[in-house]
Amino acid sequence: MKVLLAAMGLGIGGAETHIVELSKGLKKKGIDVVVASNGGEYVKELENAGIIHYIVPMHNKNIFNVIKSYSLLKNIITKEKINIVHGHARIPSFICACLQKEMNFPFVTTAHWTFTTKHGLKYITKWGDKTIAVSEDIKKYLLDNYSNIKEENITVTVNGIDTEKFSKKIAYEDILKEFNIYDSSFRIVYISRLDDTRALVAKQLINITEKLNGFNEKIQVIIVGGGNVFDELSKNADEVNKKIGSNVIVMTGARSDINKFANMADMFIGVSRSALEAMACEKPIIIAGNEGYIGVFDETKLNVGISTNFCCRDTKDSTEEILYEDIVKIMGNTFENLEKMGEYNKEIVETYYSVDKMVNDTIAVYNSFYNKNI
Repeated sequence: MKVLLAAMGLGIGGAETHIVELSKGLKKKGIDVVVASNGGEYVKELENAGIIHYIVPMHNKNIFNVIKSYSLLKNIITKEKINIVHGHARIPSFICACLQKEMNFPFVTTAHWTFTTKHGLKYITKWGDKTIAVSEDIKKYLLDNYSNIKEENITVTVNGIDTEKFSKKIAYEDILKEFNIYDSSFRIVYISRLDDTRALVAKQLINITEKLNGFNEKIQVIIVGGGNVFDELSKNADEVNKKIGSNVIVMTGARSDINKFANMADMFIGVSRSALEAMACEKPIIIAGNEGYIGVFDETKLNVGISTNFCCRDTKDSTEEILYEDIVKIMGNTFENLEKMGEYNKEIVETYYSVDKMVNDTIAVYNSFYNKNI
C-alpha cells in the first residue's frame, strides 16, 4: 500500500500537525507515505522521518496554481505508484477529485473543520469515496450540508497527540533565553495561527493584559503563531508593553517547536489540537476561540470538549470579560490544584486522543479499498 497525502501547506496549524503525525504514524505501521503540499515549517520534520515531500502549490484558488497542481499531482501519482490518494482541505480535495475521474484511484478525504457553503462553494467542495471526520460535530456538519455523502462512508477519528513529543519532560530553557522570558513569571501561553478568522482570542488577551498585570505583576503573556494579522497584533502588544513599562507580552511569530512553548506554560489558552497538546503537557487550560468559548477545562466540560473537538462550536461567544475572569480564577488556585488539573488533562489525552487510534482508524478506511480493489 502506498498513500499520497495532499494538503494545502505544512505551516503551523492544527490540521497541518494532524497530517504530520498521521504520516509518521502510517510509516511506523509499514505503509509507504508520500506528502504533497505548498511547504512550510513542518516539511523538515517529515523529511527527518524519511517521508518524501513534494512542493505542489495547492494553497490558494489561483487558476494557474490549480492547473499546475493537477499536472504535478498526476506525475507524482504515476511516478510513485500511488494506490490511495488522501485529500486534506478544500483545494487539494477538489484537485484530487478531478484527477480521480481521469486516473480512477481510491480517494479518501479528511474533514478537519467546517467550510462555508455560501456563494456556490458547496458545489466545489469535494469529498472522497470515504471521508474521515475528526469529531462527531463535523460528521453532523457533513450530513447536514452535503446530500451526496452517506453516513456509512464517514469514519470519525480523533486528533492524535504524540505524548512523548508533548510532555512535561520537554526542556524549554532555550526558549526562555531567546525571548527574555522571566523564569519567575506566571506564563500565560496562547498558540494559534494568527489569521483574521482565528485570532479573536489573541486580540482579547492583548487587550486585557494591562488589567491582568494589575492583578499579578509577575504575569507574562506569550502569543505563538504567525498569520495575516500578526503585524497588527504585534503593534497592539508593543503599545500595551509601553503602557506597562516592561516586556509583558511576547509575540514569537510562527514556530515549529510548539511542544516547548506548550510545556513552558503555567496556563494555556487556545482550541483544538493546540489545547490537547498543552493538556498532554499537564497544563491547566482555557478553551477559547473564534467559534466560541468553553472556558476552564475540567470534568464538567468533558462532553462539550469531545463533541466539538475542543473547538467550541455552537457555544457562547468569547469576550474579554469572561476571559479575564477565568484567567484570574486559574491564577487564584493553589499549586496543588493546578497540578491536579494538569494531571486530569493528560489523562483525557491518553484515554481519548492517542496517535495510535487516529492511525488505526485511517488504516481501516484505507483497507476498505485495498482489500477489494488493489
